[in-house]
Amino acid sequence: MRDLLQEYDPEVFDAILGEERRQQSELELIPSENYTYPEVLAALGTVFTNKYSEGYPGNRYYGGQTYTDVIERLACARARELFGADHANVQALSGAAMNQVVYYALLEPGDSILAMDLTHGGHLTHGSPVSHMARVFQFHRYKAGADGRIDFDEVLRIAEQVRPKMILCGHSSYPRELDYSGFRRVADAVGALTMADVSHVGGLIAGGQLANPLEHGFDVVTTTTHKSLRGPRGGLILSKGEFAKKIDKSVFPGLQGGPHMHTIAAIAVALKKAAEPEFREYAARTLSNAQVLAGRLLEHGAQLVSGGTDNHLMVVNTVGSYGIEGRDAQKLLEEVGLATNKQLIPDDSLSAQRTSGVRLGTPAPTTRGMGAGEMTAVADLFVRALQNKGDSDGAEAIRSEVRALCARFPAPGPLLPTSA
Repeated sequence: MRDLLQEYDPEVFDAILGEERRQQSELELIPSENYTYPEVLAALGTVFTNKYSEGYPGNRYYGGQTYTDVIERLACARARELFGADHANVQALSGAAMNQVVYYALLEPGDSILAMDLTHGGHLTHGSPVSHMARVFQFHRYKAGADGRIDFDEVLRIAEQVRPKMILCGHSSYPRELDYSGFRRVADAVGALTMADVSHVGGLIAGGQLANPLEHGFDVVTTTTHKSLRGPRGGLILSKGEFAKKIDKSVFPGLQGGPHMHTIAAIAVALKKAAEPEFREYAARTLSNAQVLAGRLLEHGAQLVSGGTDNHLMVVNTVGSYGIEGRDAQKLLEEVGLATNKQLIPDDSLSAQRTSGVRLGTPAPTTRGMGAGEMTAVADLFVRALQNKGDSDGAEAIRSEVRALCARFPAPGPLLPTSA
């Protein structure tokens, strides 16, 4: 198949080959990125991409659905068992779509949602003013306290003031474990629904290393299927049984047309992988690697938001630590082969295009097989790259060390070798 693509469209083929080489020779430290399984890639490139499958198993709008029904039922059953959910929907095309589905399923336009402030770790789809959802629903914000942790007395105060229909927790850059019982207490006090977007930590929950909001009575849980789950790019909605029909109807025909059955096949494969003992070990190593990485950065004097991490990610205040804006730090790190992303810090005075920090995490290095020793080395390289800004010889030396490290721990690649 690769020979066919190379012959027909060498421009696309060269870009794919270039990305494969980049992923092998550079170290991915962006906490929302990972290397999926070769088996997942194999499922993505199947004939299921040819099939329209509007509707649900046993009730499709087109014929020829024998095997699409098998795949979707399998994916849903595996999701329910893995997370302990009454109901699972695997059709959402992305994280943004899955969250929109839940809002439209359980709320009316104009209803209030209490969610985390974007600069304190929240996500764009949690009602950022630039998102379309902020034009449909009334979003209110809670923040982390001065110690970088969520203050539930303050969350309750805001909730009692605004009386939200839904309380939403979850994050894209909050480095601490979430207290789902605390959110549940606030929701019960004001009669609100509970929703957790665990896109970042879904794999760590599936691997039994972080708390599961469904075990704390949450009404709905959403997660993307890539990131720490190591699946394809898609969305998964888990809920109590009483919301199943509303959520399914909100996905189709409410928001989407035909599901991407090749992606659902790949999701099924990823969920099978996540149920294996090896995945539990992977999730545990991801967390222990994050502790080592954060600890070493702190030893170097780096300022970390909240002073550390309980999960797989951390946010470094690069302005406070090195006098470098996040955008510039991201560029400097990329030049030496360390992929991070610029990140807002709590109440950041800079814009989202500049930022005062960068975000980094351990899912991808852990997938490559790296451990504590490598995380210590990565922290040292990170600090050297930012402390020696403008030192071209020093940057090249760091780049060589990153290449050598990556060569020792190859990233999982496609099933077929490059020469096939």
